[in-house]
Amino acid sequence: MDKSAQAYWSTVLRLLTKVLIVWAVVSYGFGIILAPVLNNIHLGGYPLGFWFAHQGSIYVFVILIFYYAKKMGQIDEEFDVHEQ
Repeated sequence: MDKSAQAYWSTVLRLLTKVLIVWAVVSYGFGIILAPVLNNIHLGGYPLGFWFAHQGSIYVFVILIFYYAKKMGQIDEEFDVHEQ
């Protein structure tokens, strides 16, 4: 594997690592582990921990999808592997 391919895959893996860390923090951290602490704050009449477990995590996941797609397009163009 040449150096360009190795650089491409290391960049892709760094992006995946960042996205998965955000996913884990939001789903497990805010939705489960920190829920009792976040429940002291109310958002729209609901405890924040409950909101993150049911609504907030979905919003963050959709944002992550768009962020990932945009960044992958930039990475593909940077390494000249994008689709025509």
